Amino acid sequence: MTTATEWLDRIRALPLPPRIKVMNVCGGHERSITTAGLRKAIPQNIELVPGPGCPVCICPEEDIYEAIQLALHEGVTLLAYGDMLRVPVNAPKSEPRSLEQAKAAGADVRPIASPLEAARIAMQDPSRTVVFLAAGFETTTAPAAALLAQGAPENLLFLMSGRRTWPAVKMLLDSGEPGFEALIAPGHVSTVMGPEEWEFVPRDHGIPTSIAGFTSDSLLAALYSVLRQRLEGRCFLDNCYPQVVRPGGNVAAQRFMDETMDIVDGNWRGIGTIPASGYALKAAYAAHDSRVRLSSYTDMARKRAGQMPPGCDCAKVVLGKIYPNECRLYGLACTPRQPVGPCMVSDEGACRIWWANGVRENVWAGRRASGADGA
Repeated sequence: MTTATEWLDRIRALPLPPRIKVMNVCGGHERSITTAGLRKAIPQNIELVPGPGCPVCICPEEDIYEAIQLALHEGVTLLAYGDMLRVPVNAPKSEPRSLEQAKAAGADVRPIASPLEAARIAMQDPSRTVVFLAAGFETTTAPAAALLAQGAPENLLFLMSGRRTWPAVKMLLDSGEPGFEALIAPGHVSTVMGPEEWEFVPRDHGIPTSIAGFTSDSLLAALYSVLRQRLEGRCFLDNCYPQVVRPGGNVAAQRFMDETMDIVDGNWRGIGTIPASGYALKAAYAAHDSRVRLSSYTDMARKRAGQMPPGCDCAKVVLGKIYPNECRLYGLACTPRQPVGPCMVSDEGACRIWWANGVRENVWAGRRASGADGA
């Protein structure tokens, strides 16, 4: 088995161009890359750009707002994955601006780690309505679908906010200005949906692509693969995570998703609507759909308000247009203790990852002070 050190040696031996940008889509990949210090270990002309792989960062603001209102006004128990509780929404300071603040105001809000935990909480008190804010990508949508397909408790409702990963990458590529020349595709998503979902990138766009795991050796193997593809002028999908990612993916998980979910257009916070990127419950599961069973607190005005907060550049970070410390608020108004934007909340958010690993300099502020930003 080739070690991380050996992969580094192979990368350093390549006749690289003066500059090449490689996007790593997955938030888990970004955490591994930053924690291991891989950006400092690889040649400086390779730029690793974090991409749209943080589900907390792109969860529609209006969905979180609706969850807050349901918890405050409908007498329900509101469940969400732990990071979701701290994501701020655009509301007056006099109102709860996160699920965490709604909990402090007396609402029954609880963090959970899995849909099975949601089912357990619902079964403990069948007389109480329990709403699960089901945010996340395919890896978290699949177990929610399995719970529904196999029989969720009658009092458990789903506020669906699931998203599909590859349409966001397709949107970047179709824009004509993707901002990267090679792609490292997510391992866990590929485990569920199969590696085949990423074949369109090299086939339709001529972008070298590899799938990586979460260890340094797997990530560096994937990086070496796309760099060599680029240098040799040939593009293909290379699976560098074969221990887990198999052809066809998890067929059972896909069957549960097909049975319970419709694919719909999805709003991504700060980015806008991406076609065929969202999940919604099928009509046959309306009895478990909070949007059918409960009052709606989301209207068009809310959607217009649902962008990033003023000054927050999270959307640019998510799309790989800037690095986290190039955001105007990074480390100034926005820190993990007092997050302004969602990228500073989650441990899959690039801003939170960079801050946790000691990146404190705000590059934007430095450029502004020197007049380099043109202001």
